[in-house]
Amino acid sequence: MTQFFQIHPDNPQVRLIKQAVAILRSGGLVIYPTDSSYALGCQIGDKGAMERIRRIRMVDDAHNFTLICRDLTEISHYAKIDNRDYRLLKALTPGPYTFIHKATKQVPRRLMHPKRRTIGIRVPDNTIASALLEALGEPIMSTTLIMPGDEMPLTDPYEMRDLLDQQVDLIIDGGYCGLEPTTVVVMTEDRPAVVRAGKGDNSLFEV
Repeated sequence: MTQFFQIHPDNPQVRLIKQAVAILRSGGLVIYPTDSSYALGCQIGDKGAMERIRRIRMVDDAHNFTLICRDLTEISHYAKIDNRDYRLLKALTPGPYTFIHKATKQVPRRLMHPKRRTIGIRVPDNTIASALLEALGEPIMSTTLIMPGDEMPLTDPYEMRDLLDQQVDLIIDGGYCGLEPTTVVVMTEDRPAVVRAGKGDNSLFEV
């Protein structure tokens, strides 16, 4: 049966955060809030949990996952960043941006774009997500919680429980966290390029 935690959005209960991390470490699949919308997440490299996400979302092997990181130091472990990248990421993290970088050897091959060898990374500005990442000590492999056939992510944790009971291991009710997706920025070209305009200040990338 799916567990359901109500975690305070500003002062997350340490006990519940530790329990959520234990579920992730045991191969669990967790729904948790971010600064843009709710997400499905699991431990990095957990092939079984990743396949469960694909079944829920009804996506194929080409679906791009995102690594949700604690900070710039953690990002640099999984993504190749230069001085230009570092300055931009420092200015925009934490925040509602997903950055596409060349992946390092620390990223499992099945998480990369099959041809470009890239990975999406981001640092969310959400207290619950930050607490989970700090307690876990590594990124959470994630994707937005959008059900097949829907255009917008789910926002109501009780609806999530009705739809996904026994398909996920934990639902974290962290209150309303929005509908607007992150802005996606490709960082592998001569200059940063927005490929999906979403939440955040997109004028920062205008030429």
